[in-house]
Amino acid sequence: MFGSGNKEKGGGKDKKAPINPNAINTFVVGTEFEGKLKSENDIRIDGSMKGTLQCSGRLIIGQPGSLEGEVECRNAVIEGEFKGNLKVIETLQVKEKAIIQGDIVTGKLVVQAGAIFNVTCRMGEQSIEGAKSKGKKSEQESKPS
Repeated sequence: MFGSGNKEKGGGKDKKAPINPNAINTFVVGTEFEGKLKSENDIRIDGSMKGTLQCSGRLIIGQPGSLEGEVECRNAVIEGEFKGNLKVIETLQVKEKAIIQGDIVTGKLVVQAGAIFNVTCRMGEQSIEGAKSKGKKSEQESKPS
């Protein structure tokens, strides 16, 4: 009766909803999240988050948002606070009221005057590829022979 039209023929599994390229996940002011989050779409954080974030789209940390942890995303715009390890495949934009601490790997970087930017930063395509191959090398070294 319910959901019978949502089954694939033969497999009996629910169809996965299509990804909307215009969709934005938003944590509004007053929202607190702790844990691991993965998204195929853009994410805007105006509340606070602690943990691990994987985002195939753009991460926006608005003012007064904050994020502490490990992040990997395609693009990022930071207006609020970030503390931790940030890997941005394409472009990281740091706005004038941003406060950032940690380790950054990014393809391109734009920092506006007034931002607090206390980081170790590797930039350019070589850094992104180096970070990827370093991770693969570490995995291979840790595997028993």
